[in-house]
Amino acid sequence: MRSLIDVVDFSVEEINELIKTALDIQKNPDMYSETCKGKILATLFFEPSTRTRLSFETAMLRLGGSVIGFSSASSSSASKGESVADTAKVISTYADIIAMRHYKEGAPFVASQNANIPVINAGDGGHCHPTQTLADLLTIYRRHGGFDNLTVGFCGDLKFGRTVHSLISALARYSGVKIVLISPKELKLPDYVIKNVIEKSGLSYVETDSLEEYMNQLDVLYMTRVQGERFEDKLEYERLKDSYILTPDKIVSAKSSMTIMHPLPRVNELSVKIDTDSRACYFMQVESGKLMRMALIIKLLKEAKNPEKEDRLATANESVIKCKNPACITTTEQEIIHYYKSVDGERHCIYCDAKI
Repeated sequence: MRSLIDVVDFSVEEINELIKTALDIQKNPDMYSETCKGKILATLFFEPSTRTRLSFETAMLRLGGSVIGFSSASSSSASKGESVADTAKVISTYADIIAMRHYKEGAPFVASQNANIPVINAGDGGHCHPTQTLADLLTIYRRHGGFDNLTVGFCGDLKFGRTVHSLISALARYSGVKIVLISPKELKLPDYVIKNVIEKSGLSYVETDSLEEYMNQLDVLYMTRVQGERFEDKLEYERLKDSYILTPDKIVSAKSSMTIMHPLPRVNELSVKIDTDSRACYFMQVESGKLMRMALIIKLLKEAKNPEKEDRLATANESVIKCKNPACITTTEQEIIHYYKSVDGERHCIYCDAKI
């Protein structure tokens, strides 16, 4: 049985097929209005969300299905100490598919190992956010017609920005892509993403703390907010939160065809004065998210007819050393078995990708 935990769980061919389906849904919505009739989506959101949760719910309703779920951990049995594994087993008896957002990295993966229905990772801590990546890919496709030979700049919080991590993993599989990483040193892209994704794939990249330095070379500029909820030191957040603010004067040298993206919500890092610029595509991303989640739900429910469960642990090894990442699901889940995967001779947690 297929789940989507990381965007690289799907091949390039499968992502292309999702894009094709999403564009067909946009063109012929009535043809899909009863595709999921009689099916139930459970939205298990242990962390606040507006766009992602409502996007999933809208997607299922537009397909003729129904939705159950909760929008915060405080309104679930997690507040009583229930494990993610038990929650997944319980919800499997109520619904046909699960969309889970969780503040612990690796939680949707744990859910997928214990559910007997498909699980979609709707964002796990600062780890990854594969369905936002699907939305991003569709937006880029709609603007540029493909992904090869694009120069993509990521600006802001690259350390905790799970949308950034996922999109880089997806773009690494296309040819000629160049990445520009724009951030203060405190919010640099994690080493495991640079080593295990960028360098391993041979992706061309540069790191800079200047928003303007490479502006004239970019085909896509992906802005992100500095996420206060991820900081243990709130004083450091206050110091870094205004590191980059995109205003009209900052994009004077940019290509007229450049695409400006942002996963939203924004605070002040993206001026509302940009909204009327023809290059602003962050609200297009929202529409793309709904379309790609519709396509994804259709795909996973269709493949759920195959009872065989994907075993992500088949190539992993049991570890006696516990993961030290405080955001990892292994720090809270009951009696969880610790696993690691080998990456170029190093051990990395199977749940959160942190180096052990």
